Amino acid sequence: MKSFVQFLSEATQSQAAMQAKKLGLRGDGHGGWVDRSGKVVARTENGKLKFTQERKSSGKGEPTAAEPKQQDALIQPQSQAAQTPPPEVPAQQVSPEEQPQQEPLPTLTIVFGRFNPPTVGHEKLLKAADRASAGGDLKIYPSRSQDPKKNPLDPDTKISYMRKMFPEYGERIINDYKMKTIFDVLVTANEEGYGNVNIVVGSDRQSEFDNLAQKYNGELYNFDLINVISAGVRDADSEGVEGMSASKMRKSVMDDDYQSFRRGTPKTLDDADTQALFNLVRQGMGVKKAKVKKENYNLWEISPKSDMKNLRENYIKGKIFRLGDKVQNLNTGLIGEVIRRGTNHLICVSEEGYMFKSWIRDLMEYNEVKVERKTRVPGKPNTLVGTGGYFKYAVDMTPGFNPGDKTNLQFGAKPYRGYKQIKELINKYKAKKASTY
Repeated sequence: MKSFVQFLSEATQSQAAMQAKKLGLRGDGHGGWVDRSGKVVARTENGKLKFTQERKSSGKGEPTAAEPKQQDALIQPQSQAAQTPPPEVPAQQVSPEEQPQQEPLPTLTIVFGRFNPPTVGHEKLLKAADRASAGGDLKIYPSRSQDPKKNPLDPDTKISYMRKMFPEYGERIINDYKMKTIFDVLVTANEEGYGNVNIVVGSDRQSEFDNLAQKYNGELYNFDLINVISAGVRDADSEGVEGMSASKMRKSVMDDDYQSFRRGTPKTLDDADTQALFNLVRQGMGVKKAKVKKENYNLWEISPKSDMKNLRENYIKGKIFRLGDKVQNLNTGLIGEVIRRGTNHLICVSEEGYMFKSWIRDLMEYNEVKVERKTRVPGKPNTLVGTGGYFKYAVDMTPGFNPGDKTNLQFGAKPYRGYKQIKELINKYKAKKASTY
């Protein structure tokens, strides 16, 4: 069976072959591509078509088939050597202007982040990404993570509010359930034909993204250039935009401090939508009362950077992030098993075998989201792909579907009575039809 790396390698080679075919070139069997005159004008390098400069004719060069070697001429009989050689057919000369030129592959600027909830600080990030794109393609990928402590909003709700907050970037905010990690984004960009990528992140995450993206370039994806750009300095102690974070917003919700929450949202979001967002975050965090006493929740769990002392204390005591535990990096979306514990960081390995390092402040214990209700909240269907509730919702929307069927049970489905009435109707129809014979 071909490995994933082999599959990507063959895919890029096929792209080079397709490009050569369009230019009317044919392969020489050794990685080279020749034009109609038989001259090698390009080669396949790293799965890409690389054109060579026109070779200048030289007397010291390798003789062609039409030019016999000098040694061969010396051993020929005198009469034969004196014979006038047949006129050589000149090869078709191609001027540099007429030579096929490889068009530079486009550059994609990427933003990948949690935005949970989105804040005025994220507006600064998107503006920096817009400048970095310089009018080129820009795609913003909100992560798909969801949990009560650090990711209270589900992806659909989060993206809906992001488009209200940042309307100038609405069409470039991508809602794709397959884009769960930064690797998913980079592999997709490579498959779409981008030759270079800019990844725009906060200054505190620049080194992490740069090390990880560069490490697997040439293995998972092939880019000529990966440029990780800082959106500016972030200061957790600052009161302005630089200090605003989703962690502070979640803390404001736990403290029932709407005014602080409001200061963290851009002016494009009106008061009614801001209050609704405040309530959704509170609901996602499982806060039932309007106000929660500070001693009833752990600040380090919902806002790690605000309480590093207690976070590290619980880590040192082995209460969290133990060897063998499954964790998720909040910045990159990568999920892996803890194989090494440092003083304030972990080394993890994903199921695919990719290793990554994470600071303990950027991690959360990974648990599969299990929502068995058909409705996420009253009046809104459960659209969390992979959950039991989404399956039940899909069943109700699919007449005649029987999740008790063996074919469907192998995918983890359980008998659900949402199809009961349809099944009874079909059975009655069958019985009636059988009685007519």
